Amino acid sequence: MVTSPAAAGPPVRNGRAQVPPPGLPGLDPRLSRVVSVPGRGTDAGTACSWHLLDSQPALDDLGLTPIGTILAVHGNPTWSYLWRSVVSGSVEAARAGAPAWRVVAVDQLEMGYSERTGIRRPLAQRVQDLGALTDALALEGDVVTLGHDWGGVVSLGWAVDHPEQLAGVMMLNTAIHHPRGVPIPAPLRLAGARGVLAASTVRTTAFLDTTLSLASPALDPAVRDAYRAPYASADRRDGIGGFVADIPVDDRHESFAELERIAAGVAALTVPALMLWGPRDPIFGDRYLDDLVTRLPHADVHRFEGAGHMIAEERPFADALFAWLGERLGERRGGRPEARPGARSGTDAASSAAGAPAAPASGASAAEPEAFAPIFRALEARADDDATAVIDMTRTGAGTDTDASPLQVSWRQLNERVRQIAAGLSAMGVQRGDRVSLLVPPGPTLSAIVYACLRIGAVVVVADAGLGVKGLTRAVRGAWPDVIIGELPGLTAARVLGWPGLRISAPRLPRPTAAALGVATCLADVAALGAQSDLPDEPGADDPAAILFTSGSTGPAKGVAYTHGQLAALRDVLAAHFGVTADTGLVTGFAPFALLGPALGTRSATPDMDVSAPRTLTAASVAAAVRASDARMVFLSPAAVLNVVATADVLTAADRDALARVEAFLSTGAPVGAPLLTAIGALMPNATAHTPYGMTECLLVTDVTLAEIAAAAEAADAAETGSTDPGSADAADSGVLVGAPIGANRVRISALDADGRATGVPGEEPGVLGEVLISAPHLKDHYDRLYLTDRAAIREVPDDGSRWHRTGDIGHLDASGRLWIEGRLPHVIVTADGPLAPVGPEQQIERVDAVRRAAVVGVGPHRLRQAVAVVETIPSVSRPGLADPAVTEAVRAATATPIAAVLAVPALPTDIRHNSKIDRTRLSQWAERVLAGERPVAP
Repeated sequence: MVTSPAAAGPPVRNGRAQVPPPGLPGLDPRLSRVVSVPGRGTDAGTACSWHLLDSQPALDDLGLTPIGTILAVHGNPTWSYLWRSVVSGSVEAARAGAPAWRVVAVDQLEMGYSERTGIRRPLAQRVQDLGALTDALALEGDVVTLGHDWGGVVSLGWAVDHPEQLAGVMMLNTAIHHPRGVPIPAPLRLAGARGVLAASTVRTTAFLDTTLSLASPALDPAVRDAYRAPYASADRRDGIGGFVADIPVDDRHESFAELERIAAGVAALTVPALMLWGPRDPIFGDRYLDDLVTRLPHADVHRFEGAGHMIAEERPFADALFAWLGERLGERRGGRPEARPGARSGTDAASSAAGAPAAPASGASAAEPEAFAPIFRALEARADDDATAVIDMTRTGAGTDTDASPLQVSWRQLNERVRQIAAGLSAMGVQRGDRVSLLVPPGPTLSAIVYACLRIGAVVVVADAGLGVKGLTRAVRGAWPDVIIGELPGLTAARVLGWPGLRISAPRLPRPTAAALGVATCLADVAALGAQSDLPDEPGADDPAAILFTSGSTGPAKGVAYTHGQLAALRDVLAAHFGVTADTGLVTGFAPFALLGPALGTRSATPDMDVSAPRTLTAASVAAAVRASDARMVFLSPAAVLNVVATADVLTAADRDALARVEAFLSTGAPVGAPLLTAIGALMPNATAHTPYGMTECLLVTDVTLAEIAAAAEAADAAETGSTDPGSADAADSGVLVGAPIGANRVRISALDADGRATGVPGEEPGVLGEVLISAPHLKDHYDRLYLTDRAAIREVPDDGSRWHRTGDIGHLDASGRLWIEGRLPHVIVTADGPLAPVGPEQQIERVDAVRRAAVVGVGPHRLRQAVAVVETIPSVSRPGLADPAVTEAVRAATATPIAAVLAVPALPTDIRHNSKIDRTRLSQWAERVLAGERPVAP
């Protein structure tokens, strides 16, 4: 082997390999070299010259011996420049004390600055080429492959062929299999079309330019020119055309067999795997990610929402690579490392694929098999019961017509329907772990489908229609379901927007409609098939059960994955804490809990409302649902409560009598203040009003009653007037009291430092402001295909083996161990005096008679930010701007927090899903602009 370092002289100008010109952004010329490699296959008996980037010289300068090699392979039409941040990052990480990894980033033959041999190179040849190179380099120790685009295929081919050296695989957007009967992506069909191929890929730079234009934001011109540099003439672009021509569109293509071989080999790999994905890629989209996840179910997967094909230029992926390497491969115990047992990685079958059970979800030990009771067990226990199980008020308009008859389903009917649908889906080929997206509103049909899927071990994917078309599309495509079951609106959206999955209609559709929507069958036919079929074995506690999407109020909605054991734990804590029995009866205007009635063994009713818009719920609808179900418990979201209170004046005497029989009222989804609880409490005078604190990741964490909130408010008033010791614990409490942890749940606080970061050792000391950490038996398993997000949300607690979740909320514990919420971590105002939480001052300001609602936000530079109050006034102002001087004076007098300015707006902006959650980030940016002199418009 002969090597030519970059310093050896000017680049060669013939077909042989050469080194890049100096001055390319981010590329260290000292790490660029040319290698002569004995050829294989078509090249046997000759030598080929390769250009590559190699971090070994820099590691030698540091006196470091690498623990392994990252073998990075680019795709078409890029070159090793794609991996420059990995090459430099390996050196920086090693310099900082992390394990040293050598990076070898190659230019494939005919590409980049490697040799133009003029030989056609199908996939099998390229895999042989890469093997010849690594043999020539005599790589020692473990190798982790890294590939993008068709470099992903080639690198995985090398991985399959070198099990003795392989330590792990990493990939950006790529594909190793294409389903039969499905056309390849349109851009590739166009580029490869007869008469277009040469013109778009070789004779012109069209294919190259189009690929580079996919980056968002657009590439810096110097970076774009660097990518174009090795392809300046047509004879330098033959490899680009060759790659496109080598796409195996079907089994007649010469590379099809090699692709199939690689795909089968990848499915047998057990080494750690990482997939970083740009879902906006028009070529290698989520279809191919789903295929790879199926083959590597133990892989760690992260979808960078908003990123596309040029993900390496759009996201700090190199940081993610080295963090993952440190976590999965940083320690050497000898022997070839395999996928870590129990790792939850953005796919649902991690632990089972690795051959070991998952770690317990919290401090509580995992349920013993004999003790585990799946949530569908209550249905089976009442299989012969003709009492009412589910009532659907949305089908009849029962909320507005007291004589209307709501749809009622008995336990016997529900259990039989669940059994039939479950067996029918199984007979159709739906297997344990398959994903089923449900586009059906809450009610008996949705309940039957959910429990049927859970019974056969299929994973239910539930995304609220309130996310909107864009949010729903992102959620459904991100989860990439195998099956979609929906009603007409959902199926129409699935067809128009290209959502994946076999489509099943909930109602029977006319044949032309079903054909137009691509619907394969209807639920009635599935049930009919199931009536003649057997059920498969039940899933276990650690099997995946559901993916529930968050509201999207704090960023793009995230898929929260639960196991059967965690859903059972949620059922148990809810039943135990609130004393739910078969006679309780639930009215559920909050979608997540609407599905838990059958699991709790009690009847449940969905009131007449648009479940995707909680504010459509009226007081009359709640009363009608209570009356129809004889319910003793009512579950509503805060946004629904607002409208229920606002529409209470139309309640009849019969409505009020029905509501008076309610014994417990719960509002969850966002903290609810005492005034709103008091108002709803007046409608249900005999009910204990609760406002549990929770989130999609852990639906019940703490609980507090109206009586406790009122007592705390009295204590605060007494402290203000001097009736109590100012130094007492009660005097220091501010924020929204959300109560003590429920059951085995635990809460700790990580104190904020001077920069407003939650860096303190998690503890339970009263009065410490910090981020809220939670642990519970029903805490989520992981975020679906969001490995980095999941990793960032996990906090290690010293001397505690439980899993702790970072909520992003800030608050403190009081002397009684109760939790007070004071805002969100991004809303902390870091002043010269330290971090300031917004909710406490907001509550004080809202006591001003002229203020309806308030938000306290920060303006100015970090660590010197000033608090600004933005208020809705009574009466409302007609246009935004500085508040009236009298209002400003009253606001400043109401709080001890220094307020730099007071701005008034007609309405405070709230997030898309929760009317009660003020968008403080948006308000802060708006206040900055207004106070800088910009003409005030509505925030």
